[in-house]
Amino acid sequence: MNSLDWAVLIGYFGVMVAIGVWSHKRVDNVSDFFTAGGKMPWWLSGISHHMSGYSAVMFTGYAGIAYTYGVTSFVTWSFPIALGIAIGSRLFAPRINRLRSRLHVASPLEYLKNRYNLSTQQALAWSGMLLKIVDVGAKWAAIATLLSVFTGVSLNQGILITGAITAVYCTIGGLWADALTELGQFVIQLLAGVSMFVAVVLKLNDKHIGFFDAWSQPALHGHGKPLVGPYGTVFLFAFLFIKLFEYNGGMLNQAQRYMATGSAHEAERSARLSAILWLVWPVVLFFPMWMSPLLVHAQKPDGSDSYGLMTEQLLPHGLLGLVIVGFFSHTMAMCSSDANAISAVFTRDVAPVLSARARAWSARSGLIAARVTTVLFLGLSMAVATQVNSPTFKDIITVVIKWVAGLMGPIAIPMMLGLLRPFRRSGPTAALTSWAAGLLAFWLVNYPVSWNVSGGVALQYQVSVPLAVSLALYIVIGYVKPEDTPERLAIIEKVNTDGDGVAVPAGDVVGAP
Repeated sequence: MNSLDWAVLIGYFGVMVAIGVWSHKRVDNVSDFFTAGGKMPWWLSGISHHMSGYSAVMFTGYAGIAYTYGVTSFVTWSFPIALGIAIGSRLFAPRINRLRSRLHVASPLEYLKNRYNLSTQQALAWSGMLLKIVDVGAKWAAIATLLSVFTGVSLNQGILITGAITAVYCTIGGLWADALTELGQFVIQLLAGVSMFVAVVLKLNDKHIGFFDAWSQPALHGHGKPLVGPYGTVFLFAFLFIKLFEYNGGMLNQAQRYMATGSAHEAERSARLSAILWLVWPVVLFFPMWMSPLLVHAQKPDGSDSYGLMTEQLLPHGLLGLVIVGFFSHTMAMCSSDANAISAVFTRDVAPVLSARARAWSARSGLIAARVTTVLFLGLSMAVATQVNSPTFKDIITVVIKWVAGLMGPIAIPMMLGLLRPFRRSGPTAALTSWAAGLLAFWLVNYPVSWNVSGGVALQYQVSVPLAVSLALYIVIGYVKPEDTPERLAIIEKVNTDGDGVAVPAGDVVGAP
């Protein structure tokens, strides 16, 4: 990097902070801070939903998968995300929006106290917060890894820099700041992605390699196969099922985007836009990664540094700074949205249970608590980021794929399926049992069982078994021990009907009781 690249990077940070300051004027209460007061346009919500699903892990962990295996990085990652969001646009997005508009909640988990009971809400809230700390910690480590490639700063210095800038704008401006910075980050990503795409095409032309010729090169042998290595058919379907829950609200931050729109219909449009972006745009981003074995030799065994090395070699100064800004924009988008979501869970779901004073917070006190919680969450996740490459967590991609995908299911199943009428019989017993058994299944499959299996348990089973266990128990216990009280049925009806009481057809597999 030279002075021009640094100017681009510093200018980007300045714009992010300025957006946070401007957004501060739009935040008067907790509802504004966590759900934008339900005033966010559907297209902004859709772009924000899309951007909040990225991080620099794509340019490290998934770049390594693309470098090693090829197009399976798209087939088993962004494609199932796009399909899952498309399904969720009818199944989950409208119902999650009605949590705000009809139940008047500001946290995606706030409705669980009435849908199940307080114990269920607290179990999901605490486990969700702890998982998010680990998840966001991996994202900080990913961006710090890239920063070290370009600037030479240490991992911890990179974590501190990115975390501090993010803390400023998302703490000041809340969800409005998150969404507006994500819009700016999307524009930056568009420019950076196209620049890198063009640079790779030109470099291949210099080597007299066309697009179709590239796939026949020895360095890309097998890279055109959609399913290869550990990323096979079972992994694809497991990942699709996981992402159906995760990207439609199971990881909380995407649920806030649905809640922020003005109506259930706008939430549905928001999800559709995000699904289209996930289907189309990653192809542009992945193409340079697929071609990377023809252009660079990765220094790390997993190939996670391949994209950074290629960027340094191919782009002139200025554009190099823009691509680096693109790396930052991905991670800051996801981490700021996660921080806002977890702050909502703590201040709305956890703090009132722990403290009588929290139950009596004024609008101003609640807003202050939300901002303080956001800063604390970012601090904890940054501390975890320094341990990502420790023996406990192993590497970045292990944390993201195995820990997050494997543990998300037991948390998301009661939250997401609790919105749907077909699962109205499943009450607190089903929710808590499925949650606890899913977490236990994750530990057993990934550790004791894996230790006693030659070569370890395959990745697809590590991430899918916990969710499958939770799903099966949630459904079976609901039928064996139904707990569909009138109060719980009333909650379900409120999120399954429009404001005028008209039933919603999407997902209405069985009629209202």
